[in-house]
Amino acid sequence: MEEPNTERSREVPQSERLRQHPAERFAASQHRYDLNEVATRLGGELEAGQAGHRQETLYKRGPTTMALFLFGHLTRLPPHRTKGVVVIQVLEGHIQVTADGQAHDLHAGHLLVLAPEVEHDVLARVVSRMLLTVHLDASAANRSE
Repeated sequence: MEEPNTERSREVPQSERLRQHPAERFAASQHRYDLNEVATRLGGELEAGQAGHRQETLYKRGPTTMALFLFGHLTRLPPHRTKGVVVIQVLEGHIQVTADGQAHDLHAGHLLVLAPEVEHDVLARVVSRMLLTVHLDASAANRSE
Protein backbone atom coordinates (compact mmCIF):
# COMPACT_ATOMS: atom_id res chain seq x y z
CA MET A 1 0.00 0.00 0.00
CA GLU A 2 1.54 3.25 -1.02
CA GLU A 3 1.23 5.70 1.83
CA PRO A 4 3.37 8.62 2.91
CA ASN A 5 6.18 7.54 5.18
CA THR A 6 5.07 9.47 8.25
CA GLU A 7 7.69 7.86 10.47
CA ARG A 8 10.44 9.52 8.45
CA SER A 9 8.72 12.85 7.92
CA ARG A 10 7.82 13.31 11.58
CA GLU A 11 9.68 11.66 14.43
CA VAL A 12 7.32 10.84 17.31
CA PRO A 13 8.79 11.09 20.81
CA GLN A 14 9.00 7.68 22.53
CA SER A 15 6.67 8.89 25.29
CA GLU A 16 3.91 9.43 22.69
CA ARG A 17 4.37 6.12 20.81
CA LEU A 18 1.84 3.33 21.06
CA ARG A 19 4.59 0.84 20.22
CA GLN A 20 8.35 0.46 20.30
CA HIS A 21 10.27 2.48 17.68
CA PRO A 22 10.57 0.55 14.36
CA ALA A 23 14.38 0.63 14.45
CA GLU A 24 14.23 -1.38 17.70
CA ARG A 25 11.19 -3.49 16.79
CA PHE A 26 12.64 -4.81 13.52
CA ALA A 27 16.33 -5.06 14.53
CA ALA A 28 16.39 -8.77 15.44
CA SER A 29 17.19 -11.44 12.88
CA GLN A 30 14.13 -13.54 13.88
CA HIS A 31 10.59 -12.53 14.77
CA ARG A 32 7.86 -14.79 16.14
CA TYR A 33 4.29 -13.62 16.66
CA ASP A 34 1.12 -15.01 18.14
CA LEU A 35 -1.31 -13.21 15.85
CA ASN A 36 -4.19 -13.69 18.31
CA GLU A 37 -2.18 -11.94 21.03
CA VAL A 38 -1.18 -9.13 18.67
CA ALA A 39 -4.82 -8.69 17.60
CA THR A 40 -6.04 -8.59 21.20
CA ARG A 41 -3.44 -5.98 22.15
CA LEU A 42 -4.08 -3.97 19.00
CA GLY A 43 -7.83 -4.02 19.58
CA GLY A 44 -7.29 -2.68 23.10
CA GLU A 45 -5.24 0.36 22.09
CA LEU A 46 -7.31 3.35 23.13
CA GLU A 47 -5.66 5.82 20.75
CA ALA A 48 -5.92 3.59 17.68
CA GLY A 49 -8.73 2.76 15.33
CA GLN A 50 -9.03 5.81 13.11
CA ALA A 51 -11.27 5.24 10.09
CA GLY A 52 -12.66 2.04 11.61
CA HIS A 53 -9.55 -0.10 11.32
CA ARG A 54 -6.37 -0.71 13.26
CA GLN A 55 -3.07 -1.93 11.94
CA GLU A 56 0.37 -2.83 13.20
CA THR A 57 3.44 -3.40 11.10
CA LEU A 58 4.89 -6.69 12.32
CA TYR A 59 7.99 -6.70 10.14
CA LYS A 60 9.75 -4.34 7.78
CA ARG A 61 13.12 -4.92 6.22
CA GLY A 62 14.31 -4.04 2.76
CA PRO A 63 11.52 -4.66 0.27
CA THR A 64 9.28 -6.68 2.62
CA THR A 65 6.59 -5.41 4.97
CA MET A 66 4.09 -7.49 6.95
CA ALA A 67 1.17 -5.92 8.80
CA LEU A 68 -1.82 -7.15 10.75
CA PHE A 69 -5.08 -5.30 10.11
CA LEU A 70 -8.22 -5.38 12.26
CA PHE A 71 -11.36 -4.12 10.54
CA GLY A 72 -14.68 -3.11 12.00
CA HIS A 73 -17.95 -3.97 10.25
CA LEU A 74 -18.15 -2.21 6.85
CA THR A 75 -14.72 -0.59 7.24
CA ARG A 76 -13.09 0.43 3.96
CA LEU A 77 -9.62 1.09 2.69
CA PRO A 78 -9.91 3.36 -0.37
CA PRO A 79 -8.51 2.40 -3.76
CA HIS A 80 -4.72 2.40 -3.82
CA ARG A 81 -1.82 0.62 -5.48
CA THR A 82 1.76 -0.26 -4.60
CA LYS A 83 4.96 -0.92 -6.52
CA GLY A 84 5.21 -4.49 -5.31
CA VAL A 85 3.49 -7.83 -4.93
CA VAL A 86 0.63 -7.71 -2.43
CA VAL A 87 -0.41 -10.83 -0.50
CA ILE A 88 -3.67 -10.63 1.47
CA GLN A 89 -4.43 -13.46 3.90
CA VAL A 90 -7.80 -13.37 5.65
CA LEU A 91 -7.41 -14.74 9.16
CA GLU A 92 -10.93 -14.11 10.40
CA GLY A 93 -14.15 -12.72 8.98
CA HIS A 94 -15.09 -11.75 5.44
CA ILE A 95 -13.53 -9.04 3.32
CA GLN A 96 -14.12 -8.02 -0.25
CA VAL A 97 -11.15 -6.84 -2.28
CA THR A 98 -11.87 -5.20 -5.59
CA ALA A 99 -8.77 -5.37 -7.79
CA ASP A 100 -8.76 -3.77 -11.23
CA GLY A 101 -12.56 -3.91 -11.20
CA GLN A 102 -12.83 -7.59 -10.20
CA ALA A 103 -14.44 -8.31 -6.82
CA HIS A 104 -12.93 -11.06 -4.67
CA ASP A 105 -14.95 -12.30 -1.68
CA LEU A 106 -12.43 -13.62 0.82
CA HIS A 107 -13.20 -15.52 4.00
CA ALA A 108 -10.96 -16.87 6.76
CA GLY A 109 -8.32 -19.09 5.20
CA HIS A 110 -8.43 -17.37 1.80
CA LEU A 111 -5.38 -15.82 0.15
CA LEU A 112 -5.21 -13.25 -2.65
CA VAL A 113 -2.00 -12.32 -4.48
CA LEU A 114 -1.87 -9.13 -6.56
CA ALA A 115 0.82 -8.17 -9.03
CA PRO A 116 2.58 -4.81 -8.63
CA GLU A 117 0.56 -1.70 -9.53
CA VAL A 118 -2.85 -3.41 -9.36
CA GLU A 119 -5.30 -0.87 -7.98
CA HIS A 120 -7.35 -2.39 -5.17
CA ASP A 121 -9.62 -1.47 -2.29
CA VAL A 122 -10.81 -3.37 0.76
CA LEU A 123 -14.25 -3.63 2.36
CA ALA A 124 -14.78 -5.61 5.55
CA ARG A 125 -18.22 -7.19 5.32
CA VAL A 126 -17.98 -8.19 8.99
CA VAL A 127 -15.42 -7.68 11.76
CA SER A 128 -12.27 -9.16 10.21
CA ARG A 129 -8.54 -9.75 10.57
CA MET A 130 -6.14 -9.64 7.64
CA LEU A 131 -2.43 -10.29 7.33
CA LEU A 132 -0.89 -8.17 4.59
CA THR A 133 2.51 -8.80 3.04
CA VAL A 134 4.00 -6.39 0.51
CA HIS A 135 7.21 -7.16 -1.32
CA LEU A 136 8.34 -4.07 -3.25
CA ASP A 137 10.12 -4.28 -6.57
CA ALA A 138 13.85 -3.50 -6.41
CA SER A 139 13.63 0.15 -7.43
CA ALA A 140 10.79 0.92 -4.99
CA ALA A 141 12.57 -0.97 -2.19
CA ASN A 142 15.72 1.11 -2.67
CA ARG A 143 13.70 4.33 -2.33
CA SER A 144 12.09 3.17 0.94
CA GLU A 145 15.39 2.40 2.69
